[in-house]
Amino acid sequence: MTDERPARAAAGLRERKKRRTRDALLRAALLLFISQGYEHTTVDEITETVEVSQRTFFRYFANKEEVAFAVQDLVESHFVAALAARPTGEPPLRAMRGAVLAAWDTLDEALSEVVPVDLYMQAYRLIESTPALLAVHLRRSTELEERIARLVAEREGLDLDADPRPRIAVAAFCGVMRVTGRLWGQGEDVSVTAIRRMTEAYLDQIGPALAEDWRGRSSGAGGGGPEHPSARSGHPADDPNSPSRDGA
Repeated sequence: MTDERPARAAAGLRERKKRRTRDALLRAALLLFISQGYEHTTVDEITETVEVSQRTFFRYFANKEEVAFAVQDLVESHFVAALAARPTGEPPLRAMRGAVLAAWDTLDEALSEVVPVDLYMQAYRLIESTPALLAVHLRRSTELEERIARLVAEREGLDLDADPRPRIAVAAFCGVMRVTGRLWGQGEDVSVTAIRRMTEAYLDQIGPALAEDWRGRSSGAGGGGPEHPSARSGHPADDPNSPSRDGA
C-alpha cells in the first residue's frame, strides 16, 4: 500500500506558499494604494515590492480593481455569514443590525491571517474617497443587496419575486450603511470602534425616520402621525421589525 502522506504534505506546502504569495501581493497593493493613490499605483510597482513577476500577480488577481476589493469581499462574506447565523424568528432589520455589529466586533479575527484590521480600515476609507473605486463599490453594493435580500427572504420563508418586503428592508439597511460609510470616511477617526458606533446610532434611527410625523403632532392638531419615539424614551419605535437596542 502506497503511503500518500508525503504527497499530501507537499500539496499542503504548495497551497500555503501560494496563500502567502497572494497575501503578500494584497498587502503590498493596499499599502501602495494608501500611500500614493490607487490610480497612481501600477502593477509593476506591486510586483517589484513583493519581488515577483507580473505573471505571478495575474495568477492571483485579474487587475488592480480586483486586488483593491479582495479584502472587502472577505468582509462582506463575513457579514452574510453573521446574518445567516442570527436566531431563527428574529425580525429582519433586527437580524441585520445584530449581524453587522457582530461582524464589526469579530473583524480582527476574520482578517488577521490576511491583513491587519487597521490596513483594511484605511483601504476602506480609500475606496470611499476615490471616485473610480467608489463607482465600483456602489455597483458591487447593488449585487450585495440582492444577495442579502435573498437570504432575508429565505429566513422568512418568502418568495422574493412575489413579496417586496425583503428588498425594501435591505434597501433601508444598506442605505444606512452607505451613509455611515461615507460620513465615517470623511472623519478623522478611522477605527473600527468609530464606524461601529456610528453604524449602531444610525441604524437605531430607522424606526423614527420612517415615522409618519417627525414633529410629533397629534391627530387633533392635524398631523395624524405618532409621537416621535425619541420624545418618549430615546429608543427606536417598538415595531417588531425595527432594530432593537439590545445589541448583537
